[in-house]
Amino acid sequence: MKQALFLAVLLFSIRILSIAQEPVPTTRSVMDQAFAQAGKTNKKVLLIFHASWCGWCKKMEASLNDAECKKMFDDNYVITYLDVLESKGKENLENPGSMDQLKLYHGEKAGLPFWVILDAKGKLLADSQIRPAGAGLDTPGENTGCPSAQNEVAYFVKVLKATSRLKEADLSVIEKRFLKNQPAATSFNNR
Repeated sequence: MKQALFLAVLLFSIRILSIAQEPVPTTRSVMDQAFAQAGKTNKKVLLIFHASWCGWCKKMEASLNDAECKKMFDDNYVITYLDVLESKGKENLENPGSMDQLKLYHGEKAGLPFWVILDAKGKLLADSQIRPAGAGLDTPGENTGCPSAQNEVAYFVKVLKATSRLKEADLSVIEKRFLKNQPAATSFNNR
């Protein structure tokens, strides 16, 4: 009886572990699914490179999913995430091929989160790097990551305006939400 119970618990545990360790989808499968959905729904793909350790990545996700603006993003973009640059011991969380994809968009040195906007066929329309006026997407710029500073949020709103059907009122709501990401100012008491 004890052996049967032990065997049942062992088999159940193995099943739970196998479910918990489902393989991480490849970058190709993630992107193919995003492009297919974008094509069917006439949307752009907002691809975000992130990692489990990245606090700004979590802020970006929270901002996109905020009740005030989630529907606006969902109505205009297929939001897709690729896990990349994980810390030692967590590399198994990375989507296979994600680093190659990050390099394709010149984001390997930009920091996280790094985002790009693509059309349904995969054409790069914009990314999270602020560049000098007139510079192309191949020119390195300053990564906005999760926009929070006034200039970063203004850039993000400009990109959204150019790549979506969002109205000025929608963009204003998004702007206000992302400005909430600014780090709290530290006050010093000078006596």
